Amino acid sequence: MTIKVGTSSWTDPTLVRDTDFYPPGASSAEERLRYYASIYPVVEVDSTFYAPPAKTTAEAWVERTPPDFRFEIKAFGLFTGHPVQPKSLWPDLREAVLPEHADKKRLYNSHLEPEALEQAWARFDHSLRPLHEADKLGAVVFQWPPWFTAKKANRQILEALPGRLPDYRIAVEFRHGSWLGEDDRERTLSLLEAAGLVYVVVDEPQGFKTSVPPVVAATSDLAMVRFHGHNAENWQAKNITPAERFRYLYSADELAQWVTPLRQLDEQANETHALMNNCYQDFGVRNAHDLGALLGEGLQDNAPEPTFDPAT
Repeated sequence: MTIKVGTSSWTDPTLVRDTDFYPPGASSAEERLRYYASIYPVVEVDSTFYAPPAKTTAEAWVERTPPDFRFEIKAFGLFTGHPVQPKSLWPDLREAVLPEHADKKRLYNSHLEPEALEQAWARFDHSLRPLHEADKLGAVVFQWPPWFTAKKANRQILEALPGRLPDYRIAVEFRHGSWLGEDDRERTLSLLEAAGLVYVVVDEPQGFKTSVPPVVAATSDLAMVRFHGHNAENWQAKNITPAERFRYLYSADELAQWVTPLRQLDEQANETHALMNNCYQDFGVRNAHDLGALLGEGLQDNAPEPTFDPAT
């Protein structure tokens, strides 16, 4: 299997609470992951964006999934220029916040002493070792914020990424269209290819200043597409949950339009991952199952037939 289809979460509260996707009895984290992995061969871990995982957690993920399963790990927000809560840091590193920022409710990487930031990178690396050693780490996904635009300083940050986590594949998702506009597109893709970084193709609402066009290309031995849906009304809405932001159920026709691009990507890469990020209720798992059926691959062999709620 060179195309793997999955979702960007298996634990979203709206999926667990509001649908019948998980069968009766699958009430623990272990049982849910085992069931999910019996159907889909890849998943993205979103929780690591908010706080680094414990190494023991990664060890449990390895034990609960088949040998050919892959995890995409979202990079800790501290490393992508996002603000994070102080409690998401390791306890001893909370003491390394610069004095002038000690009372902040949200911390940026510049608020830490340089040595502490280096230690944070090292610990994040250490926590992912079990996945890497089991050959289950697809890529560490760096999702950059909308204010991370195509300028020289940010290109230098991208070029330095491989040195931060040298043993892992690193994937890059942009949230500002300047990187893939006609003027910078080739330059951006060339930079990623030269650095050995995985370019993340996105399908998302268009028409916004930050909208990233769905440019189909592969820059590494892994190709990746993340499907965010087309909910333009909620795309930049304030004070809503991620599930509401990505609340969009793809039609069969919309998914069918991606079959040829995914096969083209797979011809350029050794492995291709397609991840549905429309994780509202069962929309993501439903569309991942639909896409796998259209491709004729991408799902686990002999997978159980999941239960999906009636389409709304």
